[in-house]
Amino acid sequence: MYTSRALSTAFRAGAPRAPIAARVVATRSYAAAAAPSSANTKPPVALFGVDGTYASALYTAAAKTNALDATARSLDTLGSVFKKEPRLSELIAAPTLSPSDKSQIVQELQKHIGQDKDGVVKNYLQTLAENNRLGVLESSIEKFAVLMGAHKGEIELTVTSAAPLDNKTLQRLESAVSKSQYVGQGKKLKVVPKVNPDIRGGLIVEIGDRTIDLSVSAKMARMNKLLKDTL
Repeated sequence: MYTSRALSTAFRAGAPRAPIAARVVATRSYAAAAAPSSANTKPPVALFGVDGTYASALYTAAAKTNALDATARSLDTLGSVFKKEPRLSELIAAPTLSPSDKSQIVQELQKHIGQDKDGVVKNYLQTLAENNRLGVLESSIEKFAVLMGAHKGEIELTVTSAAPLDNKTLQRLESAVSKSQYVGQGKKLKVVPKVNPDIRGGLIVEIGDRTIDLSVSAKMARMNKLLKDTL
């Protein structure tokens, strides 16, 4: 079983690239079952940033014990807590948290993880707390979902609008994109709607590493730049 100390050591020593961190955290084997091949435990796509590094290492830890689905369910439940408590992200990222505060926060969060095979998520929370990285928990949950989507052959389509879109509009977008060159054969499209009033109108469509910015704010920025360059 992965211990919190082992995970903590791996994260502190890990290089910034996600695959390396994932290999470091996977150095310990499990006696309960034969470990899957490295090809099955390696994250399916490379993620970057601190949250991507942690999410990738968590993926490898879960894959080592065949707990990917259970871990994903636990993280989904944790993610819903952030939606219900908008101030939670700010609270757990506060630099003034004492070790006692972090311990209490971890204990509260652990109440929402449900069945946690081999304590993978429990140890993950403890590792984040020990490394003063609780602030990346929410974004690392999102990054883990990206890894799980790739693991299942899904391609994520993120649609950002100034106001919530109705189901009919989302279905039309899904249908149009699913027939495009951006979705490979045998891949499943997963639509993730997001709302950002700052774009003022229009849409920002992201699929894979491609972004199509059709927002009003982007058009205004281009117009302002054109006027500035002309004048």
